[in-house]
Amino acid sequence: MKVVFLAPSYPPEMQQYTRGLAEVGAAVYGVGDQPVGSLAPSLKQHLVDYLQVPKLLDEDDVVNRVHAWMRGRAVDRVLANWEVMVMTAARLRERFGVPGMSVDAVRGFRDKQVMKERVAAAGLRVPRSVRVRTATDAREGAAELGYPLVLKPISGAGSADTYEVRSDRELEDVLGRMHHIEEASLEEFIEGDEFTYDTVCIGGKPAFANVAQYLPKPLIARTNEWISPVIVTVRDLRQPAVADGLALGESVLGALGMGDGFTHMEWFRKPGGEVVFGEIGCRPGGAHLVDQMNYTCDIDLFREWARAVCWNTFEAPTRRKYNVAIIFKRAKGQGRISRITGLAEFMRAHGEHVVEMKLLPVGTQRRNWKHTLVSDGFIMLRHPDWATACELANLVATQVTLYAE
Repeated sequence: MKVVFLAPSYPPEMQQYTRGLAEVGAAVYGVGDQPVGSLAPSLKQHLVDYLQVPKLLDEDDVVNRVHAWMRGRAVDRVLANWEVMVMTAARLRERFGVPGMSVDAVRGFRDKQVMKERVAAAGLRVPRSVRVRTATDAREGAAELGYPLVLKPISGAGSADTYEVRSDRELEDVLGRMHHIEEASLEEFIEGDEFTYDTVCIGGKPAFANVAQYLPKPLIARTNEWISPVIVTVRDLRQPAVADGLALGESVLGALGMGDGFTHMEWFRKPGGEVVFGEIGCRPGGAHLVDQMNYTCDIDLFREWARAVCWNTFEAPTRRKYNVAIIFKRAKGQGRISRITGLAEFMRAHGEHVVEMKLLPVGTQRRNWKHTLVSDGFIMLRHPDWATACELANLVATQVTLYAE
C-alpha cells in the first residue's frame, strides 16, 4: 500500500497520522514545504520518501510536482487531513486514477454554499444563506434574509473570520475587516446549543462516531478574551438529547457522498429541540479533538483512521468510557507568562482526573488568542459522569489563571 500523504508535518498533529499510516503497513510518501532536514526524526522514520514543494498551497503546482515525482511508481492512495489540502488530494486522486473521494464530492465539503445546498436538497434543515462576493452582495443578502446573521468565509475552517451580525451598522463594520476574503457565506444565525458530530467513515458509513459540546458556542468564545473555551465529548450517545443530531449527521454524510476517512461536523439544537445543520469538513477536528476522542474510549484513532482509509477496516473497541473535557486558557495581560494561580490547588483536589496538561510555562511569550483556539495552553480531564466532568471543567475555566506582563 503506497500512500501519498500531503502535509505530514504541519499542523503538528499530522505527524500522528503519518505514524498511523506506517503502523498499519503503508509506505508513506510525504509532501510538504519544509526542508527534509528540518523534519523531526520521529516523523522521518515513518516516511519512505519526501518531496519538498515551494508552496504547499499552490494547488496547481503541487499537483504537477507530485505527479512528476511519483511517475513510474505505483500509487494506491492520496490523502490529506488538513482542511486546506483536501481539494489538492482529490485532484491528485483523479490524476492518478486511485480510489477516494472525487473533486466534486470534496467540493461539497469545502464550499459552504454548495454544502448547504446539497444538504438542503436531501430534505435536511440548514440555515438560510446566500453566497456573497462583494459588499453589495452582502447588503442585499442581509435585506433578503434578515438579522441576526453570520458572515464567514466560503471555504474557511473553524471560526476564523466568522462574525455574528445583528444590524446594518455591524454589517458595515464586519465588511471592513473582510477585504482579504474573496467569497463568503451570509447565513441565518441559529440560536441554541452547539455540538460536533465526528466520524471515521468506511464507504460513507461511520465505523466510529463522536459527539462533543462547545461551552460556550464558538462565536461567543471567539469574541470574548476573558472566556476559557471548553469542549466536552459526550460519553453516552444513546441519550435522547443527541439522538436527532446523530441522525442528522448520518443523513448529511449520505447527502454529500462521503467516502473513507474523518469527518467533523457542527450542528445546533434549538431551545425547542429542533436540530439544524451547521457545516462539515471531510477531515478531523482540530484543537486536540481527536486526542479527546482517544481518551473517551482509550483507543488510537490516528492508527484506526489509517486502517480505515487503507484497508477499509476498523479494529479498535468503540465502547465509550468517559466524558472528556478540554479547557483552553488565555492569559490575563500582555507579554510573557509571569505566574499561574489556582493550578496547584486544583491538581491537589482533582489531579487524578487530568489526562493532559500543556500550559505555557512561566517566561514564555503568550500567544495571540485570536489566531489559535489552543491559546496559551490547555488542560484535558475526564470523568465517567457528565455533570462531574462539566463541573471540573468549569473549575479549571474559572479558578486556574495565567498572568502575563
